[in-house]
Amino acid sequence: MTVERKKTITKDILNGALLDSFKKLNPWVMIKNPVMFVVEIGTVITLLLSIAPELFGSTNVGRGYNIAVFLILLFTLLFANFAEALAEGRGKAQADSLRKTKSDTKARLVQKDGTYKEVSSTSLRKGDIVRIEIGEIIPSDGEIIEGLASIDESAITGESAPVIKEAGGDFSSVTGGTRVASDYIVVKIMTDPGESFLDRMIALVEGAKRQKTPNEIALTTLLAVLTLIFLIVIMTMVPMAQYLNVKLEISTLIALLVCLIPTTIGGLLSAIGIAGMDRVTQFNVLAMSGKAVEAAGDIDTMILDKTGTITFGNRMASEFIPVSGTQAKEMTFVALQASVKDETPEGRSIVELANKLGESWQAANYIGSEVVEFSAETRMSGLDLEGGTKVRKGAVDAIRKYVEALGGKIPHDLETISNRIAKAGGTPLAVAMGDRIYGVIYLKDTVKPGLKERFAELRAMGIKTVMCTGDNPLTAATIALEAGVDEFIAEAKPEDKIAAIKKEQQEGKLVAMTGDGTNDAPALAQADVGLAMNSGTMAAKEAANMIDLDSDPTKLLSVISIGKQLLITRGALTTFSIANDIAKYFAIIPAMFILAMPQLQALNIMNLASPESAILSALIFNAIIIPLLIPIAMRGVKYRAMSADRLLSRNILIYGIGGVIVPFIGIKVIDMVLHGLNIV
Repeated sequence: MTVERKKTITKDILNGALLDSFKKLNPWVMIKNPVMFVVEIGTVITLLLSIAPELFGSTNVGRGYNIAVFLILLFTLLFANFAEALAEGRGKAQADSLRKTKSDTKARLVQKDGTYKEVSSTSLRKGDIVRIEIGEIIPSDGEIIEGLASIDESAITGESAPVIKEAGGDFSSVTGGTRVASDYIVVKIMTDPGESFLDRMIALVEGAKRQKTPNEIALTTLLAVLTLIFLIVIMTMVPMAQYLNVKLEISTLIALLVCLIPTTIGGLLSAIGIAGMDRVTQFNVLAMSGKAVEAAGDIDTMILDKTGTITFGNRMASEFIPVSGTQAKEMTFVALQASVKDETPEGRSIVELANKLGESWQAANYIGSEVVEFSAETRMSGLDLEGGTKVRKGAVDAIRKYVEALGGKIPHDLETISNRIAKAGGTPLAVAMGDRIYGVIYLKDTVKPGLKERFAELRAMGIKTVMCTGDNPLTAATIALEAGVDEFIAEAKPEDKIAAIKKEQQEGKLVAMTGDGTNDAPALAQADVGLAMNSGTMAAKEAANMIDLDSDPTKLLSVISIGKQLLITRGALTTFSIANDIAKYFAIIPAMFILAMPQLQALNIMNLASPESAILSALIFNAIIIPLLIPIAMRGVKYRAMSADRLLSRNILIYGIGGVIVPFIGIKVIDMVLHGLNIV
């Protein structure tokens, strides 16, 4: 299913983010971000310097300079808060949309004596049994224990076509907020109020329960350490300046500290994480944690089921093979006649293949014909034409017995053809008209289009793909070659999937897999990233750390790309932020000491107008670069399928070297504007 990307930034979200930018100035909120908390302390000090400079012994610079530093620092804080608030606002808007789906509906609770009691959906508890009729809303997540119905899941997935759910098997799970479109079902409630998948998704996209991932914690620790190091450096500069008889103003020291600590990534770090989670939810994937999304970005091996994931799961006509003594055109025409009234996927595929081969049919020619439906007893289907001619297709042994009963001869190569098809993993269907067998239809499970290219992309990323199937090795090899997977496991049982996952993990690799059945639950739990289908069983969904609301097994490919994009975005902006410090160093350090040490003029390679202009220019650039990078933080750095080494080299080239060059240009332009306006 193709997910339509909706407009995510609205006027209401922007207005809300502007207001939240000021609310987040609360020190108890800012202290969670050590880098920006240091900036806030510096902002408060420069505010006091602007009001009463004599309190700090600051008399060498004008009040206007201190006010300018204060305002720039304030806007630096507001821009950083705005980035985080904008990401949170987008999540809240999506949560509001989901909350409209979640309503307090009435439920028909089944009592112990078999009677029904109408109750509110919010009063339902795990283990309760409810009956839902056609047109009614499913009150909470659960599993069907009786009945079969088509379920309209458009409110959750956006897909208009209803899906069939029934008791037992892998398609018994239903989601609260969806609607029964036909028949009725009896559902056992599997969650308590506030614990449904929809509730968890709302909490996730709002960011209310979003915990920092291990990578975020590690990066936050690194930024805090860098901030502490630069703070010590600034403190040691004071006695050095006194030794050189240089008077360093407190506001200048604060400006230097703010410019040298990684404020850019410090201001954008939280927004990157929230926006990354938001991109996952836009693809209708419910991630139980940010850790799962990041783990997807580090995946080394992906294990996929064959049926329904790599292949369509429906047998499709691939070839018409005539027996000896029969022309290919004759065989094609008889196969077409046997299938013109067959509405099964196999029957429609036979008609489609015959049309491609140049055969056609007119409905008017078959008005008086009688359809013979397939049955387990006869294992045949077909058409009784006007005039008494009977056309049949079915299992080879069934057609053989049928023809023999009519006194017909069995072609000597029939068994050879059918055995060849079976060994290749296909299904042979013999075709007969009257007492003569014309040939065999080769049915095979068709690989989904485009998968080979997507697996090639994964290979370029360094991700190995492994196909698991219950088919024999010959069939598995044929499908694996056609699909383009790296390896396959034939005649696989549930325990074989777990063994395959453990083997990869023992080699230090991260493993992802998809599944929808109860027998997939152990493997989903064992995998580092387990993507369960929303149409699957509750056991599978509880074991996985991601749930695809569209029930599209190939969605894991997109999730991996999103996870990698999240990691790359964070790494790219961190590289850019740290690289920025080089240019700021060349702007501020010479400006601070150039009067006492004229030799430092050699470091003033940007030829900035004055010390004050240099400091303010670097500080202004440090502030405005944050909002300029917000679109990248929200949208993510464009991900391209390539090896980790090439990806690292590319990002260093763009965001490392770019992070050095851009500030030189930006600071110089700002300096020229300030000098031209005679502001400093």
